[in-house]
Amino acid sequence: MPLGERSPGDKGESRYCGVESEFDDDVPRLLSFNISRGGFDFVVCPLMNPTYRPSLLEKDGNGSSVLPFAGSDLILNPSQWSSHVVGKISSWIDLDSEDEILRLDSETTLKQEIAWASHLSLQACLLPTPRRASCANYARCINQILQGLTNMQLWLRIPLFKAEDDSMGTSTDDMTDSWELWNSFRLLCEHRSQLSIALDVSSTLPSANSLVRWFGEPVRAAILNTECFLTNTRGYPCLSKRHQKLITGFFNHSVQIVISGKPLHKVLRGSTDPAATDNGDNVGCVQTLRPYLEYVGYLYQRLDPLPEQERFELGYRDFLQSPLQPLMDNLEAQTYETFEKDTVKYTQYQRAISQALIDRVPDEKASVITTVLMVVGAGRGPLVRASLQAAEETGRKLKVYAVEKNPNAVVTLHSLVKLEGWENSVTIVSSDMRHWDAPQKADILVSELLGSFGDNELSPECLDGAQRFLKQDGLSIPSSYTSFIQPVTTSKLYNDVKSHKDLVHFETAYVVKLHSVARLAPTQPVFTFTHPDLSPQRSNQRSKKLQFEIPSDMGSALVHGFAGYFDATLYKDVHLGIEPSVATPNMFSWFPIFFPLRTPVCVCPGSPLEVHFWRCVGSTKVWYEWCVTSPSPSAVHNSNGRSYWVGL
Repeated sequence: MPLGERSPGDKGESRYCGVESEFDDDVPRLLSFNISRGGFDFVVCPLMNPTYRPSLLEKDGNGSSVLPFAGSDLILNPSQWSSHVVGKISSWIDLDSEDEILRLDSETTLKQEIAWASHLSLQACLLPTPRRASCANYARCINQILQGLTNMQLWLRIPLFKAEDDSMGTSTDDMTDSWELWNSFRLLCEHRSQLSIALDVSSTLPSANSLVRWFGEPVRAAILNTECFLTNTRGYPCLSKRHQKLITGFFNHSVQIVISGKPLHKVLRGSTDPAATDNGDNVGCVQTLRPYLEYVGYLYQRLDPLPEQERFELGYRDFLQSPLQPLMDNLEAQTYETFEKDTVKYTQYQRAISQALIDRVPDEKASVITTVLMVVGAGRGPLVRASLQAAEETGRKLKVYAVEKNPNAVVTLHSLVKLEGWENSVTIVSSDMRHWDAPQKADILVSELLGSFGDNELSPECLDGAQRFLKQDGLSIPSSYTSFIQPVTTSKLYNDVKSHKDLVHFETAYVVKLHSVARLAPTQPVFTFTHPDLSPQRSNQRSKKLQFEIPSDMGSALVHGFAGYFDATLYKDVHLGIEPSVATPNMFSWFPIFFPLRTPVCVCPGSPLEVHFWRCVGSTKVWYEWCVTSPSPSAVHNSNGRSYWVGL
């Protein structure tokens, strides 16, 4: 049964826990023992008798043979095969062996077992760990098999061991980092969207930085051997703090736990464990894997419930979206409504406006001075409301101009003003801010034109155009904003972009709620814009060279692209942004932006990653270009072919 329910309607894959078993030709009995009695949700079991070798098979008189599978497909119904069984490919196979007979036997057996698993409609099969660093033939065969698979996943078993440890316990030549084993294998597989990882977790773990890499890879299962478990004061199995943290991370990334090995902990009779039955001995206890399952369930049930914001964002995780183009396109009512629900954002704006009003108008003149405030890009009025509430809160008089180019939103604005009785305080202007001739100068210019990368929705161009009707000592809210990037590993997003099979999608910047991602280095600032910009020769065209250092204890890593963020100063100490180290809590108006690389770049510890970014401005559009120059150069990616920021 599932480990628990983290929140109402919890459907996460990590709720289900499996168990690894040896070959048993009585599969119904195997499932009954481990699922009905043991409480597990699925069994990872061999499909073929481990003694089978094609070259030794004796054929009958008709020249045909019956393969030694664990029973026929009729011993379980299709739903049981699909829901409760993960096939385990024979562990003896060695497709890169120098022994030709073993190599050919391995290739034949692999294809037969995968074909049988596909016939049974299994959801996944567990592939054995590559026996050596050079595994080209193994990868070639898997790549060939993947071309014909439709619904079944292949989990490649990868041991999780320290990058600095030369003794890994498996015969993989001189490989000292299991991530490199995985990376070399997957790079040989062109058809790898259905190729996933089952991490074999040992009792010792690599460094925290080394573990981070795996959260950007397609890990579907974590195999926990009973040797990983410690013993608590009551004699029950438990995990170290580091293992607990790792398992919690797996839960949050929909990774299923599989218990493997022999029971090493004795459970006292009288336990509530339903699998603990009297076996007739005199030691007063029985051995079972149930306590390990119960401990994993305890860790799952101890997870904090998902906050409302995260539940709202679940459907957007790792889902690529085109950025909005509010300057060119008129937003729809549903889009406005979504953004207007972000109360945190408007609370920050109200704080900034309140501080600006207090600083601009002293208390003794509050009743005689009227501040002129212009909301440029007013939408359906949330910033108008925040401005008027700030005026009421501070006791200042305010005259508001609400400038909006979308005629549909203007209809809503008029209705709002009438409904709230703001006719004497608010003037609605149906116009593009860049072309409007204001009847008077503004003291404060308020806007929410920021994109996920700060300037990507043309805030600099729009505010430069609106700056002409700001007083000489006038101020802008926001007053400045900076974009940031960091290198990331994200196999999911890279494969999604690659699935389009064209160049233009690799030269597109996407808005995405990052989830299955490994952040390889701290963020660095890219472009900063300040408003009002009073420099005589200001230009919004920018370029920046950045150099990132991958932590030395991380090991090698694959850079699939760059995650972009922004941080904005609204006014003085009031900030707003999504840059991870200072992100505004509980705000959901912006997801990060993702700049993909056509060809992932492998970075080794101690080798700097040198990156170039350009913000290019044409007569009618703005676009970005980016590339890597070290440790190996990439092509210059040019989003001009699919520019999202047009309408200048």
